[in-house]
Amino acid sequence: MNVAPGISPALAGPRWLYLHGFASGPQSAKGVALAEHYARQGIHLERLNLRRPSLEYLSLGAMMRTVRDAIGGERDRAIVFGSSLGGLTACRVAEEDARVCALVLLAPALRASEQMRRTVGEEGLRRWRETGWLETQDYAEKREARVHFGLIQDLDTIEARSGGWPDVRVPTLLIHGRRDTTTDIRYSREWARDKRHVRLVEVDDGHELVDSLGRIAAEADDFLRPFLQAL
Repeated sequence: MNVAPGISPALAGPRWLYLHGFASGPQSAKGVALAEHYARQGIHLERLNLRRPSLEYLSLGAMMRTVRDAIGGERDRAIVFGSSLGGLTACRVAEEDARVCALVLLAPALRASEQMRRTVGEEGLRRWRETGWLETQDYAEKREARVHFGLIQDLDTIEARSGGWPDVRVPTLLIHGRRDTTTDIRYSREWARDKRHVRLVEVDDGHELVDSLGRIAAEADDFLRPFLQAL
């Protein structure tokens, strides 16, 4: 059984949360598939809406507050699944909030500010800064959309507090596609290196990981078996 060191079955009854990625939503394919998978095991995987306060004015800080509120009270605990920007959000919550007891990260957007700058390019970044807006595709509502430049500034502020890398101490399963052209797998490799509490699984897939849904569910079940057995 491939379970990261530190998971204890004594931690019973956590809430299970799913965090979608950038310009996505609670109805994302991965979120729906995982929710259906765990529903068959009697577990409610709550798919949060992280378009906070809106897609146009997206803020990592607001996304983190949404997750913390969803965990519940002081004595509540949570297992958090996070995809892409949702994966980064999960990490940032976990490094500050002891109520998070395990993470399952799917192509997390580690060092997101750096990766976004690489994706849009120097000219695209200049236009984004000058106009205040980045044109993008809203995958949830299937329309053209825009995101304000404050997102980059928000990411920069949060990343500056920890040298750019999340300081996560909880058991973590990280699944990333080697053909991902959106969030480069080398960031996941670097972050996971020499961390005994992080299990990195590389798959032959792209950023959406749609061809790996079965593998993701199986790896997550194996990793989270102590919690599943405690139900």
